[in-house]
Amino acid sequence: MMQLHELQKNSTSKRKKRVGRGGKKGTYCGGGGKGQKGRAGAKFKPLIREWIKKYPKLRGYNFNVSGTASVVNLDVLESSFEANAIVSPEILVAKRIVRNVNGIPPVVKILSVGEIKKALTVENCKVSKIAKDKIEKAGGTVKTKEPKVKK
Repeated sequence: MMQLHELQKNSTSKRKKRVGRGGKKGTYCGGGGKGQKGRAGAKFKPLIREWIKKYPKLRGYNFNVSGTASVVNLDVLESSFEANAIVSPEILVAKRIVRNVNGIPPVVKILSVGEIKKALTVENCKVSKIAKDKIEKAGGTVKTKEPKVKK
């Protein structure tokens, strides 16, 4: 049976070393060893600083999401749509192929991955050159909004 005088502490009573406050027991406190960089007031301008300052500050999550396009491949259109169907960003959102961005349908770009054998009408989507050729070869059409030209 254990006696009262045989009890021991679970933790040590040694104090944590406080660094960088003078005296003999402190360490370098993140300043490193000797030399110019170890002295007080040493400030070196990093060479890459000028490059970093040129980049914009990215504030918040999903910065500049509206500038990127949602990508849809031709094999997804082949499996998701019937023949002679209309493909537009609103319909792609309704079929849950792409998601709304801040409550509005996103910019959609159709890429040429996969094959398509159905005739589809693609409206208001960006289409890669090869994807456009494949859609038109299958009997479909691609309709895009013409940009307004200022005179």
